[in-house]
Amino acid sequence: MVNYEQIISILDEKGLDAIIISDRYNMRYVSGYKGDTGMLVLFRDKRYVLTDFRYIFMAMADTKDRDYEVVDIAKQKGYTASINSILNEHKCTKIGFENTAVSYMQYKSFSKDLAGKELIELGDTVTKLRVIKDADELECIKMAESIGDKAFTEILNFIKPGVTEMQVAAHLEYTMKMNGAEALSFDTIVASGINSSMPHAMVSDKKIENGDFVTMDFGCVYRGYCSDMTRTIVVGKASDKQKHVYNTVLQAQLAALDFIKAGVKGKEVDAVARKIIDDAGYKGCFGHGLGHSVGLEIHESPNFNPSEESIILANTIETVEPGVYIKDFGGVRIEDLVVVTKEGHINYTKSPKELIEL
Repeated sequence: MVNYEQIISILDEKGLDAIIISDRYNMRYVSGYKGDTGMLVLFRDKRYVLTDFRYIFMAMADTKDRDYEVVDIAKQKGYTASINSILNEHKCTKIGFENTAVSYMQYKSFSKDLAGKELIELGDTVTKLRVIKDADELECIKMAESIGDKAFTEILNFIKPGVTEMQVAAHLEYTMKMNGAEALSFDTIVASGINSSMPHAMVSDKKIENGDFVTMDFGCVYRGYCSDMTRTIVVGKASDKQKHVYNTVLQAQLAALDFIKAGVKGKEVDAVARKIIDDAGYKGCFGHGLGHSVGLEIHESPNFNPSEESIILANTIETVEPGVYIKDFGGVRIEDLVVVTKEGHINYTKSPKELIEL
């Protein structure tokens, strides 16, 4: 949850009279409002949530302790007219807005109907407030990840030859929701056999067979915050090549985990894992970044990738997910979720990482 002084600082630094927030995750972070639809209009001494009839009572309940006035946009025939009425009431002329979170149509409406107002692009100014997690946020993410650990433990008793990828995905999702998840972080990935060579394979009706890699990438939402983990197992006995690929990915991940601490650049962490994979003979088989931040959204910044220049700060959440993907053979990804500390990291993912043969 944002300290409102941070919003006032943005107003002061940019010389703004007001800020319009339209990104749904930033709305929740700043106000507590959990609805899918709405906008915030923020002044130094006054705060508004704008939404439609479907979410009015929710907005009132979510923001009741945070001094927000809830506005039904129907009274002014839409968002822009409602915002304009509020801005005119407060005699505002210089307005910050999230240009990365409004449609072109909405921008045209702002430009046309916010008469006499100067619109200032905020970019990701508000989003950056979410990079460092506070104690409550960390606890929610830790809890979400623990639900994923329970689901992984359970799924090992379910996977066998003849079960489909769809059935495995459904069982993972059911188990997470039965253990307290309010939603999924993203569409569950279950990829078996050669499908595992696709990092973001779509779940299919393919039946799992003996000798298959099975990669499972899944996560859930707990009190608004996401988790993310990946494990790859082998059904039956692993071949020597499967063991080599798996152990290469595992060593790359362990080395990156050992390197992580506050003060390093994201690209430096990525390089540690990437070198191990390249040196093992799999150059070109690890085509995505090593990791990304997680919070109210499943993909946040900063990242671990070859171009990330950002310094990673303490209390940032990051995934660590190296992989090797070989066409017509299969692939392995191992992913943990960690909180970065001054000395290193705390790993929230407790599921085993040694090669599991079912």
